[in-house]
Formats: sequence, structure tokens, C-alpha cells
Amino acid sequence: RLWSQTRTTVEVVDIVHTMMGKQAFMNLGAMNGLARDGAGVAEAALRVDPLAMTEFWAAVKRAPVINAVFDKAGSMASFNETTSRNMGVFSGILTLFAVAMAVGIVYNAARITLSERAWELASLRVLGMTRAEVSVLLLGELGAELLLALPIGAVAGWALATLMMRLMSSDNIDFPVVIEPATYAWAALIVLAAGVVSALMVRRQIDQLDLVAVLKVRE
Repeated sequence: RLWSQTRTTVEVVDIVHTMMGKQAFMNLGAMNGLARDGAGVAEAALRVDPLAMTEFWAAVKRAPVINAVFDKAGSMASFNETTSRNMGVFSGILTLFAVAMAVGIVYNAARITLSERAWELASLRVLGMTRAEVSVLLLGELGAELLLALPIGAVAGWALATLMMRLMSSDNIDFPVVIEPATYAWAALIVLAAGVVSALMVRRQIDQLDLVAVLKVRE
């Protein structure tokens, strides 16, 4: 059979955003009229009742002109299972690094603040303030900074993820940025837990301040 090619100009009435590949949609009757090759079709998308899948597969096997069948639900389930397993391992490793970084950053910030203000804290202790009051004075400031950093970090993380996905996108594939609220919640809990651990560690160091030695060092 000789295949003929027909060139024509059609109007684009709308643009459909697709995640993968380039696709064009057209009314079947209009397409057959432009192609001039009859009303035959090469592919068909069917919506089948899950309860009738057994009868559907039996009918497909009896049909002699069907070359291949693509089960979208089965393929999606297999893809999601494989992706979830791989992403679970990858996310676990990143979570461990994130916890280590959160503890290190928060604790180092608290230690630096304590070193810089040791003389002031020791002076307050000499003037009559208790260990708890001095600890609240220092750790309260760190807590306020931590709470202020959480929304800024969430926005910065979303912006970084969006930038990375845009750099990875191409004409044939697009990666949408979808961050669940639970992800922000877990990130905030991890950072807050790191802050609590760091606060307890710094609190012990505040309680162990040698008031005389600290005041002498200042002089």
C-alpha cells in the first residue's frame, strides 16, 4: 500500500499542559477528513469498570486485530511502588543529613552566643539572677530566632526545589513541584527537636559557668 502525505493548516484553539511528551488533540471526524484515509483508528483509550476487568481481558484475547494493550492502572501502580521504594531510601539518607545539619547548626549558634555573652550572663548571676532566669534570657532569644527562621526556610526550600525542577525540565518532560503540608510539618518538627536538644546542652553549660573565672577573663 502506498502511503500519501497531506499538508494542511489548522487553527490551534487551546494549549494543553502535559507532564511528558508532546501531544496534540483533535476531533476524530475532522482529523479523518483532513487525513483522507477513512474512519479507521490506530489507538483507543478506554475507561473500564474495575469489576469488569476479567471480561475485558477475555474479550481482548479473543480479538484478532488488537496488537497491544496498555493497562494504565497497572503500570501506574508498578511505577508508584518502584518510585516509592527508591525515594524512601533516598529520602531517609537526606533526612539523616538534615537532622545532623540541624543539630550542628543550632548547637553551634547557641555555643557561639554563649561564648560571646558569657561575661554578661555571669554578671547577671552575680547581680542575683537565678540559673533559670539567665537560661531563659539566652535561650529565649535563640528560640525566637529559630521560630522566625522556620517560615523563611520553608519559602527558601520551595524556591530552591522550583528552580531545580525548572533546570531539569525540557520540551519532552516537565517536573511539577508538589510539597505536601506534612513535609513542612516534619521539617519544622526536626528543627524544633534539634533546638530543644541544643538548648538542653547549652543549659548545662550555663549552669556550670565559673562566675569568678568568667569575670576575670573579661578584665
